[in-house]
Amino acid sequence: MSDNNQSNQKKQGKEQGGQDLNQLLKVRREKLKELQDNCMDPFQITKYEVTAHTGEIKEQFEEYEGKDVSIAGRMMQKRVMGKASFGNVQDLTGNIQIYVSRDSLGEDAYKLFKRMDIGDIVGVEGKVFLTQKGEKSVHAEKVTLLSKSLQVLPEKFHGLTNVDTRYRQRYVDLIMNPEVKDTFIKRSKIISTIRKYLDGQGFMEVETPMLVANAGGAAARPFETHFNALDEDLKLRISLELYLKRLIVGGMERVYEIGRVFRNEGLDTRHNPEFTLMELYQAYTDYNGMMDLTENMYRYVAQEVLGTTKITYNGIEMDLGKPFERITMVDAVKKYAGVDFSEIHTLEEARAVAKEKGVEFEERHKKGDILNLFFEEFVEEHLVQPTFVMDHPIEISPLTKKKPENPEYVERFEFFMNGWEMANAYSELNDPIDQRERFKAQEELLAQGDEEANTTDEDFLNALEIGMPPTGGIGFGIDRMCMLLTDSAAIRDVLLFPTMKTLS
Repeated sequence: MSDNNQSNQKKQGKEQGGQDLNQLLKVRREKLKELQDNCMDPFQITKYEVTAHTGEIKEQFEEYEGKDVSIAGRMMQKRVMGKASFGNVQDLTGNIQIYVSRDSLGEDAYKLFKRMDIGDIVGVEGKVFLTQKGEKSVHAEKVTLLSKSLQVLPEKFHGLTNVDTRYRQRYVDLIMNPEVKDTFIKRSKIISTIRKYLDGQGFMEVETPMLVANAGGAAARPFETHFNALDEDLKLRISLELYLKRLIVGGMERVYEIGRVFRNEGLDTRHNPEFTLMELYQAYTDYNGMMDLTENMYRYVAQEVLGTTKITYNGIEMDLGKPFERITMVDAVKKYAGVDFSEIHTLEEARAVAKEKGVEFEERHKKGDILNLFFEEFVEEHLVQPTFVMDHPIEISPLTKKKPENPEYVERFEFFMNGWEMANAYSELNDPIDQRERFKAQEELLAQGDEEANTTDEDFLNALEIGMPPTGGIGFGIDRMCMLLTDSAAIRDVLLFPTMKTLS
């Protein structure tokens, strides 16, 4: 067969498939019109009494067997067999078989059932029983059409597999792929468990502004917008830090916020321009206190959500039950790159060893920046088990207290698992004079073209001048935590509605 003939046949097949689909959609609308003409419009129904969910019935079958129940959900399968039919109804907790007979429903009601479609939302009243084949089921005594599906669901055996379509039409993805629904149920439980843990530790949940004049607290490029009422340019927050610290100044000793932040950056398997961040600040502690809190919280959340402190991601087991490793950035670079930055004293020496090892750097980079480049190049991929990497160079930590014994470094750690940064924590800088100098250095980087540098926040400096106690603070990437605990390959798999390019 020629290529032209093959192409024509494929085209005709697509056209025929399109015609079939259009006909199916037309038939569904005709069925709706018929119901409406007979005063049985499903969209006029405002409520339905549900007494049980399908998962409960199956899990507690001995308790439910022989009892009347009322369930509601989406019809996922239907087999009409003359005077009796079978269907399958899916709700939040799972699905269950329904047995529908003409004798139980009556002639007219059975005819209506037979005209229902896959995807319709139905309510079913009947008795729970076990079929001869051992299938836990509901013997329907009444079936009510609660909502008419005017679209056609994907074919049941292949489901919804196109990744782009799954993300764009998450509502269909949740219907067709039970494991996706399970991921988001776990995500919800992860977040509620974090709240439960922190509330038990005496933390108070608060909310701070998303629209800000100065987007600080992280190294990121912000989104910008304009507020018409005040005729002012504003930014979407990139961090929660600076407002939460203001609350510590105000005497709220333990605060946290779980909320969306926005960073004008690229998309990949671990980055989405809007994501969920949790930051907390605790007065009268330091970054060692934050390490203890992180270790205990991760262990608690895993146990509560998964029932174990051992998790498996992409086939690799990580043990949250063992003490987390603690290592300085200098020691980590020495261990994995064979370069000891404690013996490198000048920028020229740092540049020389970077050239020797093939680590690319920019003219503006200082010694501490080059140490961090070595860490990113040689170390991160090895940090699979839970690890705290401590004591970062001051150049990359503008909001952190210096180490008293070595002011080139600061009291900061990053928490790593699976080679990913999972959290970032400081002994918070509370010296307003030092903070102003750090902001000044950031402004110079901004002038040199670093679009992710911070700018001076005068109101925040005023708050520090009022006086902030010694404080430990930390930021957790909630989405990455959800990825690990649900074994999800990409951040989009744990975001219900990830950012997507608009279809033209």
